[in-house]
Amino acid sequence: MSNSPIETDVVIIGAGPCGLFAVFELGLLDIRCHLIDILDRPGGQCAELYPEKPIYDIPAYPIISGQELTDALMEQIKPFDPQFHFNQRVDEIEKLEDGRFHLKTDDNQEFICKNVVIAAGGGSFTPKRPPLPGIEEYENGSVHYSVRRMSDFEGKDLLIVGGGDSALDWTLNLTPIANSVTLVHRRDKFRAATDSVNKMLALREEGKINFHLGQMTEIHGENGEMTGVTIKGEEEVLVKCNRLLPFFGLTMKLGPVANWGLNLHENLISVDTEKFETSAEGIFAIGDINSYPGKLKLILSGFHEAALMAQKVNAYINPDKKVVFQYTTSSSSLQKKLGVK
Repeated sequence: MSNSPIETDVVIIGAGPCGLFAVFELGLLDIRCHLIDILDRPGGQCAELYPEKPIYDIPAYPIISGQELTDALMEQIKPFDPQFHFNQRVDEIEKLEDGRFHLKTDDNQEFICKNVVIAAGGGSFTPKRPPLPGIEEYENGSVHYSVRRMSDFEGKDLLIVGGGDSALDWTLNLTPIANSVTLVHRRDKFRAATDSVNKMLALREEGKINFHLGQMTEIHGENGEMTGVTIKGEEEVLVKCNRLLPFFGLTMKLGPVANWGLNLHENLISVDTEKFETSAEGIFAIGDINSYPGKLKLILSGFHEAALMAQKVNAYINPDKKVVFQYTTSSSSLQKKLGVK
């Protein structure tokens, strides 16, 4: 990863629904955004934990799935060309002498921006570690909980474990470049999209991947280099592999946010309800990660918070610009930004 800092108006930490809608509200004010998320795709908890689960309280949608909501938000913000940085976690935030912020991720990417918006849901997602003795020795070498660069797995013998979207997606995407791919799941029912399951089954039928029902019981190897994993199902088999990708779901933790010097209340970030600014001037928090009297943890509430946040960010970035409040239904300038004829 390049160490050259990326300069932008706003960095949004979290690419869930609230972070995505924040792009829209800021975009209407000509404010440029980069988004950072620890996951490998947009949508946050909605897309990762329940992509097909119906949501019933989004205005104008009697029923919509988490993935459908994510897709609709991504379509809505297209005119503003937001830049995404996935598989990264913000570890450091520092205020510079000129009033801007310097951010650094765990992948050593640096950002300089005028304002920061924390839209990280309940905090950062942390992959669940499989209950395998000695797995720590192989982490960051043979064991990977996400895919940052597909090229890292080229020519490798992969063992992918799980039955959700991440496991199936990476089975499909890595099969063409890996030396071999084995998928393991504890049962023959999958939580992934039907199309992905069908494509995986077709690869299995064609002999392009291997599949085992069962659970991992032992890692084989030495000095952090994996040579295989024992799988126990109806029979016990040793799968030869040098890379393990376990997708066992995620847990939420506040993570590095707790060390950023912000006022916290029960592991949530305290904000005011006029502009959803934190105790640090120029840093905002919207969505489930913030706290204030009467707070409701609803996506709807996060959208409202994003709209008010954007107005204050605009006042910081354009202090001399007179704000004329406009409606998208009647403003020709806003419609032009949205590409509406």
